This record gives sequence, structure tokens and C-alpha cells, in this order.
Amino acid sequence: MKPGLIFSTTEYEPLARELAAGARLEAGAIERSMFPDGERYLRIVTDVNDRDVVLAGGTTSNDATLELYDLGSTIVDNGAATLTLIVPWFGYSTMERASKQGEAVTAKTRARLFSSLPPSKLGNQIVLLDLHSEGIPYYFEGALHPVHLYAKPVIEELVRELGGANFVLGSTDAGRAKWVESLANDLGVPAVFVYKRRRGPAETEVTAVSTKLTGETVVIYDDMIRTGGSLINAARAYREAGAGAVAAVTTHGVFANGALQRIRGSGLFTAIASTDSHPNARKLESEGLIVRSIAPLFISSLRRTA
Repeated sequence: MKPGLIFSTTEYEPLARELAAGARLEAGAIERSMFPDGERYLRIVTDVNDRDVVLAGGTTSNDATLELYDLGSTIVDNGAATLTLIVPWFGYSTMERASKQGEAVTAKTRARLFSSLPPSKLGNQIVLLDLHSEGIPYYFEGALHPVHLYAKPVIEELVRELGGANFVLGSTDAGRAKWVESLANDLGVPAVFVYKRRRGPAETEVTAVSTKLTGETVVIYDDMIRTGGSLINAARAYREAGAGAVAAVTTHGVFANGALQRIRGSGLFTAIASTDSHPNARKLESEGLIVRSIAPLFISSLRRTA
């Protein structure tokens, strides 16, 4: 029996190499080029007929989303027995519901897009990581089976590393309190929270901290860091409440538009750590970001679901 094949979008080639080595998958070849008008040419070079195929990629941009969709469609059209999409970063996951009349629920429309992939001979699945909303897997329809993985094993290791001997686990807001409390219980440490109110479309202010601190290190966990504004406000509140030090851990290190530099420049953090679910994290490793691979999580999933 031939081993499974793995392909990837351009951004996720490092992850594909780790998955190939850890899950004993054969690396498939893709031919790529660009036409003068900006249109993309893609060709699956390796024969996929009757093979179990893994395709790694993330919806980091509209172009990346379409590359993942085009490759998935082509793999199925050429006879793959099964198709497993590995999607560590599912973009628009905070747009999982409409808060105003007429808003696009983009998490749902992206799920519908991937649900429209033609079914492979024995079925398709999509494996996702630490989604912002537990309801997102239910947006996938038809023949595409969603699998939601949690990065707790990697996150717990990072939190312990950054927290040291005396730490508590913090949240950027009460909205993530349930998840942070669960993680704190697993770690056997107290959980603390900040409460905030919105002052405008892109501005919030902290109104209170749930606990008086007495010199402990607060390790703030958030599922994603994009601009860093909420993280900086929370760190400042914890310091004012008595924290001896503050560190931050995230699953999805997006760090858009110089966010890591702003966070580090605030002088509030002893360390910042992320998984490599988003390709920006590895790019920022040389700037002091602590990065851990999520490949082992997906390797374990592939072994369970193959």
C-alpha cells in the first residue's frame, strides 16, 4: 500500500515538511507560475489517483484561501481516495455572527466555500485549530467533515515555561473567561480576568480586575493576537493591580502591522510566545517571539483519523 501524500499552499510548506516527516507522508510536487495579468497557474504533478492526500494551508488572505481551494478541487478531480485539509489558521473566525443587519458572516461563507469542494472517493475532512468560536465547525456542510483540535498541550508547556514558580493565568477580557478558567484548572493555578467596556468601534477600556495581586507573574492567554491593543490594556491593568511581571501566550500569532513591536515597546512584558499556526509567527522569531510548532498536534490527529 502506498503511503499518503501531502501537498501545501506556499505559506505552509514548512508545516508540510514537518507533517511529512512525522506522519510518514510522501511529499507531493506542485508546479506554480503567474501569468502577466496576475492570474495563477497551478498543476498537481504527483499522481494522486487512489491515494490518501493531505493538503496543508491557511486562510491568511483571500489569495491564500483560493490557492487552498483550487488545490483541493484539483486533487479530488484527479482521483484522490481521501482529502484531508489541515488548516491551522481559519481566518475571519471572529466574524462568526452578524451584529448588524446586512453584515457578512464571513466565517460561515468561508465554511460554505470549503464545503463546496467536490467529494473525494472516500470522503473529505478539514482539521482546524483553536477556533475563536465553538460553533464554527457546524457551518461546514455536506461531505466535508470538520475536526476541531485544541492546542492545549503546546499552550500549557509555554505557559509553564513563561510563568516560572509563582504565576496565575490571565485573560484579556471576561469574554474568554471560560476557556482561560479551564486552562488554569488543568495547570492547577488561579485564573484572573479583566473587565472592559467598548468606547468605540476599535477602542476599549479596562474597568476592573477580578483579583488583587501580590507580586505574582500573570501569564495572559488569548487565542489570537492581531493588533495587540487589548493585550497591552490588560497587561497594564494587571500591573496596576499588583502583578510582579506579565508575559503573554497565544495560539495564533497574527501580529498585524507591527503589533509585536508595539507590544514589546510597551515595556510591560517579560516574554511573548506563540505557536506557528500563522506564518507570521516564524517570521517574527528573530525579533524575540518565542515560537512552538503545532505539527505534533496534527500528526496525532492524522494517525487517529486516517
